[in-house]
Amino acid sequence: MRILAIDVGTGTQDILLFDTDLVVENCPKLVVPSATAIIARRVERATRQGTPILLTGVTMGGGPCAWAVEAHLKTGLPVYAMPDAARTFDDHLENVEAMGITIVSEDEAAKLNQATRIEMQDLDLPAVHRALEAFDVDPHYDGLAVAVFDHGAAPRDVSDRTFRFDHLRHVLEQENDLHAFGYLPEDLPPYLTRMRSVADTYRGEADLVLLDTASAGALGTLGDPRVATETERLLVNLGNMHATAFHLQGTRVLSLFEHHTGLIDRPKLEHLVGALKSGGLSNAEVFDDHGHGAHRFGNGNPHPLLAVTGPQRALLQGSPLQPYFAVPHGDMMLSGCFGLVRAFAHRYPRWQDETARRLVS
Repeated sequence: MRILAIDVGTGTQDILLFDTDLVVENCPKLVVPSATAIIARRVERATRQGTPILLTGVTMGGGPCAWAVEAHLKTGLPVYAMPDAARTFDDHLENVEAMGITIVSEDEAAKLNQATRIEMQDLDLPAVHRALEAFDVDPHYDGLAVAVFDHGAAPRDVSDRTFRFDHLRHVLEQENDLHAFGYLPEDLPPYLTRMRSVADTYRGEADLVLLDTASAGALGTLGDPRVATETERLLVNLGNMHATAFHLQGTRVLSLFEHHTGLIDRPKLEHLVGALKSGGLSNAEVFDDHGHGAHRFGNGNPHPLLAVTGPQRALLQGSPLQPYFAVPHGDMMLSGCFGLVRAFAHRYPRWQDETARRLVS
C-alpha cells in the first residue's frame, strides 16, 4: 500500500511516497520550496513587472506570501483578493482591507483583466504528480496525509496565539496522545480553516488524514532508533517559523511549549527546555515573550532523552544540554512525513499492521 505524505512548512514542503513494498530509505521523497514561498515568488515577480495582482483560491499559510503582498502594496501597486484567499492574511476581512487589499467578488474578479492572477493553496497535487512522473514514478496512492500549521480562526477579541495554544491544550485534555492531532475530514473542527481548505479542495478518492505540523514532526521523530528505545523523551521540533517541544511518556504528553523560532536564541531555548523539564515553565512566561504558551499535564522524569529535529536544529548545536539530533529512517527533513504515515495508520486501522512492519524494518 502507498501513502502520499506532504508536510507543508514555512520554508519547505517535504514529500514522501511511502510504499510498503519498499524499504523506507528507498521510497521516493522530495524537499522543495513551501507553498507560501512559491506564492511569494509569484507576487515578487508581479511587483518587479509593475502589475496589480489578484489573489484567488483558498485560505493557506501566511508568512512569506503575506510579506511579499505587503511589499507589493508599499510600491503603490494594487492587490485584489477574493474572500477565501484574503483570509490567509487575517480571519476578519475588515483587517485585510485595512492592510490596503481590496476584497472582490467572483464577478468583480472576472473583470480584472490587467491583474496577474495568483492562486492561493497549500496543496498542489498536480505539481507533486508531475514531479514524481518526471522520474518515472507512478503517482498513485491509497492514502493521502497532509500536515499544516493551523492557528485556527480566532474570535475578534481573542489573540491568535492564545487561540492556537488553547486548541492544543483542549485536544490533549480530550485525548492525551500525539495521535489525537490527526483528523479525518469529517471530524475537523470548523475553526481549523487552513486544514478545512486542504480537505475541501482535495478531489481524489484516496483516504485523507490532516495533521498539525508540530505533532507530525514529534511523531516522526519516534522512528529514530535511539528515540524509539526510550520510554520518556523530550522532543524539540525547531521549524523555520515555530519551535514546539513535547515531553512525552510513550505518545502521552506530559508537558509542552510553543514559541516562534525567530524570537529565540540558544540561551533562551536552553532555558525554555530546562524549565519545561523541571516543571517551572509557565504559560505566561512564554506568551508574554510573544510565544504561544506552555502547559503541564503531569510529572515525569526530570532528565528525559532530549531529541531535536527540524531545519533550525542548529540552535542547539554544542549545547551543554547535550541534545541528540534525531534522524528517523535516515532523513531528518522527513520527520514530519514519517509522523504523517503513523497518524494515517492510526486513523485507518486496517493499514496499521502493514505500515508498522515496514516502519520498524
